[in-house]
Amino acid sequence: MSLSDTTLIAEFISGSSNSFSMLLDRYQKRVYGFIFSKVNDPDLADDIFQDTFIKVVKSLRLGKYKDEGRFLSWVIRIAHNLIMDHYRKINRLPKHESRIENFDVLGRLIEQSTSIEDSMIETQIHADLSILIEELPDNQKEVLLMRLFKDMSFKEIADHTDVSINTALGRMRYAVINLRKMIEERNLIFTQ
Repeated sequence: MSLSDTTLIAEFISGSSNSFSMLLDRYQKRVYGFIFSKVNDPDLADDIFQDTFIKVVKSLRLGKYKDEGRFLSWVIRIAHNLIMDHYRKINRLPKHESRIENFDVLGRLIEQSTSIEDSMIETQIHADLSILIEELPDNQKEVLLMRLFKDMSFKEIADHTDVSINTALGRMRYAVINLRKMIEERNLIFTQ
């Protein structure tokens, strides 16, 4: 049985470095994928990934994390802030292009902005939406990403996932319902 994030965090704060290793193993692919999708540079993504987890460790040790069952969201937010800091330092903002098609949410939802302020708002929306998508159950996330980012038909999705078309449609429906629910619960705004 795998330990919950809350248990692993408590054990880490109590001195168990192995507990943090387990948290890192659990989330490193998602966090790195999020970072890479924003910077499109493996070396820069590695640097920001390391800085993210250094900040996570420091924050946990200082008691700055308030456990609300959203550890991954909190880590993604730290990564997002470090990415924004990087682009502020070099006085430019990222392009919303990605070689990892699963993460290019804004490319389909929002037109490119012209002002720096609009670009920063887009980046924030992109980060928030990426976090929400990551929190969906795997089967719903899989259907949503195939439908929106791979332009697959529901028949193709059903064939690929070895389920009926109705099941694929249902998973897409629940993914949208769950996203709307999370947006309302967190009072997020996805307009400029």
